[in-house]
Amino acid sequence: MLRVALILSLVAAAVTASAQERPAKELFGSTALPADLPPEPIGFYSRGCMAGGVQLAPDGPHWQAMRLSRNRQWGLPTLIDFIHKLAKDAVEQDGWPGLLVGDLQQPRGGPMLTGHASHQSGLDADIWLTPMPDRRLTEREREDMSAIAVVEPGPHEVKRSVWTPAHGRLIRRAALDPRVERIFVAPGIKKELCATAGDDRSWLRKVRPYYGHNYHFHVRLSCPPGARCRKQSPPPPGDGCGEPLQWWYTAEPYKPAPPPDPDAPPPPEIMLSGLPAACRDVLTAPAPAGAMTMRQAFAASLGKPIPEAPARVAAELLAEGLLPARLPRPRPNGR
Repeated sequence: MLRVALILSLVAAAVTASAQERPAKELFGSTALPADLPPEPIGFYSRGCMAGGVQLAPDGPHWQAMRLSRNRQWGLPTLIDFIHKLAKDAVEQDGWPGLLVGDLQQPRGGPMLTGHASHQSGLDADIWLTPMPDRRLTEREREDMSAIAVVEPGPHEVKRSVWTPAHGRLIRRAALDPRVERIFVAPGIKKELCATAGDDRSWLRKVRPYYGHNYHFHVRLSCPPGARCRKQSPPPPGDGCGEPLQWWYTAEPYKPAPPPDPDAPPPPEIMLSGLPAACRDVLTAPAPAGAMTMRQAFAASLGKPIPEAPARVAAELLAEGLLPARLPRPRPNGR
């Protein structure tokens, strides 16, 4: 016991010293299993971490998880419950054949090596706008299958050959959940929802147009009362249609960014010291007994040999000088 306590104290010291000098995305992006702590969102959606993350099962009665190699299908219990409920209700009440679920969070949340700026505190989820097939996808299909865009990126209108009323019912179903803070969609999707909602419009306030959501919609749950997370400002009053939406149909949102100043320093990385102090505890906590990566869980569900041993906690690697300066970059987000 004394030896274990000594090891843990050395690990904690390593995080306090060495980890403070490393980008937080390398620390959280290299940790393959969750923290064995009470579930809690910590910090903000784009600058925080997640204690007590829970894994979304690779398959359920009405969903399949995608891009298993990313190991980003982790969330707080309320987020996992939301996905279970949305999948069930959308199938039973909205004529949707099932969810293909993209990125949630890394096992301990935190900044990612690639892709999202948010998805850090356990409350964000990407749901594909591609209906779930009527068969179980293989692991290779989950890596290679492309999501189908429902919006033309140029005119920002839904593709009539792809969009169906069931797409709208699915998004409405998600927005009606009282736990949902916001849903991000492409401007063309918001426009279509505004045009077809009829008199039932209160839920539209949560549905916000944003860049890069032609293939999926992004659900964000509210910060629970009493948790150590920072709330987002409420959406503006109204349904977000009309004049607020028209801004997305001007040239303003799509102006090219000015060329970078070659003499300007690169933007600073988010370091561990730039996250809430509790994220150090999340990073150094042991993993729950029996926890598996997504690829391991999928293999186990098929009765196959478990593929690879999970990576150790990043702090342990730091203490032994084994964490590389740069880690392999996973597939970019969006497909």
